[in-house]
Amino acid sequence: MPVVVFAISGHGFGHASRQTEIMRALHRQVPNVAIEIRTTAPRWLFERALPFPFAFEAVEVDTGVVQIDSLTVDVGASIARAAAFHRTLDERVEAEARALTARRANLVVADIPPLACAAAALAGIPAIAVGNFTWDWIYAGYPETAGVAPDLVPAIEDAYASASAAWRLPLHGGFEALRTVNDAPLVARRSTRDPGEVRERLGLPRDRTLALFAFGRYGIGNIDWSEVCRMRGCHVVFASGSHADRGPHGDTFTTLDESAMAGQGMAFEDLVAAVDIVVTKPGYGMIAECAANDTAMLYTSRGRFPEYDVLVAGLPALTRAAFIDRDTLFAGRWEKHLERLLGMPRPDPPAVNGAQVVAGGLAACLG
Repeated sequence: MPVVVFAISGHGFGHASRQTEIMRALHRQVPNVAIEIRTTAPRWLFERALPFPFAFEAVEVDTGVVQIDSLTVDVGASIARAAAFHRTLDERVEAEARALTARRANLVVADIPPLACAAAALAGIPAIAVGNFTWDWIYAGYPETAGVAPDLVPAIEDAYASASAAWRLPLHGGFEALRTVNDAPLVARRSTRDPGEVRERLGLPRDRTLALFAFGRYGIGNIDWSEVCRMRGCHVVFASGSHADRGPHGDTFTTLDESAMAGQGMAFEDLVAAVDIVVTKPGYGMIAECAANDTAMLYTSRGRFPEYDVLVAGLPALTRAAFIDRDTLFAGRWEKHLERLLGMPRPDPPAVNGAQVVAGGLAACLG
């Protein structure tokens, strides 16, 4: 039985979400594969998405960036935390290598912690990096890094250089330190349910424009919901995870408990496909799911994050998208933006079979 260890960044939910698609595709291609997950992302994300047993251990495999909220990065804290983590990288690599050896791992998939690449190399196991950006590229994008932590980017580059290969996803940046880079289409969760059926089962109106308010793991500040209520013919939906009481109340709003949705056999991508628009920040996972499910995106700036410009540049080719500035977003004055967005022409559907492509590459490594 081949053992594949997935080391996944816990920064946000996007890394975990796309890796569950790759895990599912790999399991279909190699049914006897044993999957082990090492991450600080919550276990429930994997429990809801994976229809087969897996091993899970909560381990810090990278530090990502420090988010004050979903739209604000604490750059100084992000650099300091990453620098402290990588100052002890050698010890962490040795510990991870011992863990891989103890688990008799045959392959490591890193999305996209450099630690996992170096640990696999030390253990004599191939490591495949998968992602749309690399952390050396992110930290190098902050001018402060060179002065505060001059050794940080080189340490990450050295760790990535030990990977056997990489699968680079669309909307990408970085990857210069990786020796062999293969390009894959979007990895995205695509709904197979009829949107009307989803609306009916979730108690959502079928005769109004549905806008899903989705700002991920870290949330944002206060919106003037009384102004949002003034919109004609629009209903706003919230997906609350394990907290069923988040979000405003009233006829204009519905808050859904994702745990209850899962109990009905429905996933987050089914909700994305059922709504007309997602109001959000641009992140790989949300862009990919909007593209895969033909859902429009109203997005705002996510602050000082180097990935932002790359994501925004690639958006028009993938899905209908429009920008709303933060002041207008928080003021609740969305109506004209939503109307303009829904009137946009649809781009040609992008390829979204990246999970199958990457899984095929992983299966070849195991073979």
